[in-house]
Amino acid sequence: IPLFEYSNIFQLLTDKVWSPMKGSFGFLPFIAGTLAVTLISLVIAIPLCILTAVYLTEYASDALKNMMFPLVNILAAIPPVLYGVWGVLFIVPLIQLYIAPIFGVVTSGYSVLAGGIVLAVMIFPIMISIMVEVLQTIPYELKAASLSLGATKWDTIKHVILKKARPGIVAAIVLSTSRAFGETIAVLMVCGNVAKVPTSVFDAGYPIPALIANNFGEMMSIPLYESALMFSALLLFVIIFVFNLISRLILRRLEGAQHG
Repeated sequence: IPLFEYSNIFQLLTDKVWSPMKGSFGFLPFIAGTLAVTLISLVIAIPLCILTAVYLTEYASDALKNMMFPLVNILAAIPPVLYGVWGVLFIVPLIQLYIAPIFGVVTSGYSVLAGGIVLAVMIFPIMISIMVEVLQTIPYELKAASLSLGATKWDTIKHVILKKARPGIVAAIVLSTSRAFGETIAVLMVCGNVAKVPTSVFDAGYPIPALIANNFGEMMSIPLYESALMFSALLLFVIIFVFNLISRLILRRLEGAQHG
């Protein structure tokens, strides 16, 4: 990669300044933006999806299930750009006019928080679908045995069902996170696209997929810029690969502990 002839990899990963025309290629803002948006989306999505999956499998009536499952599938089929438009029209003004003022912050609303919220809604369908399938595989005998010993339904869910389903729930989170890392259009529309390290959830961010989508066409005629974008794609691949590798190791330990 020609970029490595110009700068070493440590400097590329730790430099905060992104100014290609001046020869500065700091990728830290993009790494931080990617991680911030993804982390916010997971903080929002994981508890809501677990609670939703538990409710649909253990409490919801058949009529409600028949209504909700197709709705989840419809949400999964919505194009990302429509989520982006929804974020621009609803989430961005909500943050600017209502959420940020509560904390005494003045912001345009285009922020890593907006990107995280939109991304959370986008990964709801896949995470809920997998979690529901996992919870439905729990043997009825386990639930019946717990209830027969005097445990309440909530105790059974918390100590038996969720514990048994933990590896599957982790797998659902891993698959959803892998999608979240690579999501481009919707996040690009609401996160602000400012090349700086976000220090607050109300700061604008610039995830790596947005960097590639915004600049891939017009800047490819500049060799060093082309090299920088190729490196950013490689960087995104490495981040996703390392995350999946760590997640796989955690999943194996959980499965081993469960069977042991």
